[in-house]
Amino acid sequence: MPEFTYTMERLSDTLEICVTKDHRFGTDAFLLSDFAKVRRKDLACDLGTGCGIIPLLWFRSREEGPKQAYGVDIQPLAIEQLRFTVEKAGLEGRMVPVQADLSQLSQLKEKLPFGAFDVVTCNPPYKKANHGILSESSSDIIARHETMCSIEDVCAAAAKLLQFGGRLCICQRPERLLDVMEAMRRAKIEPKRVRFVQKRGDTAPWLFLVEGRKGGNRFLKVEPPLLIQDEQGDFSEELQKIYRLK
Repeated sequence: MPEFTYTMERLSDTLEICVTKDHRFGTDAFLLSDFAKVRRKDLACDLGTGCGIIPLLWFRSREEGPKQAYGVDIQPLAIEQLRFTVEKAGLEGRMVPVQADLSQLSQLKEKLPFGAFDVVTCNPPYKKANHGILSESSSDIIARHETMCSIEDVCAAAAKLLQFGGRLCICQRPERLLDVMEAMRRAKIEPKRVRFVQKRGDTAPWLFLVEGRKGGNRFLKVEPPLLIQDEQGDFSEELQKIYRLK
């Protein structure tokens, strides 16, 4: 048994995920995992994976999951949690936990095949370093503030991991839109599609999802907004499908 306090949360009939107070997940992880549109033939990687929620969601149906997925995090507890989930789910070999600092490219190269990935995802820290009130726990600080890695680090790592034409998918707060797109372009990853997430049709976006393509041409598609609630205040039909409630 692992030497930490945890609970198991069900993701599907065949998959449960280990969560702790330090490494858990929210709606944004479900939205990004779905937005990435990972295919069965893909080699995929999630950077800053935490408990591994984003890549694990790809395996809710084993038949639909990617050929192989990696989950990378700098924090030992996060990787220990993910290893426990992988072992319990029988996903050894298909879901690979990796402890590494994504800002150290030489370290990353020792553990991951550069230039091989079809898709890289990242739910990065939403706040710039030294901006906002720091959370009390070190895991929350790392997850929410750019103390251990910046959006530039994420894009630079993705540029090395992706094959030509490979895709980087990121979610972020709307106020960071230009930061993300500028970082992508500096890494030669061209933003190709963006989608804003709104609580309802009459509210401002609280999140955006963006996909960039390594070596892509300049053309950005803005997709219809993703609405979280319907007119009655219940989960929208699309969100229910993402959560697999229907």
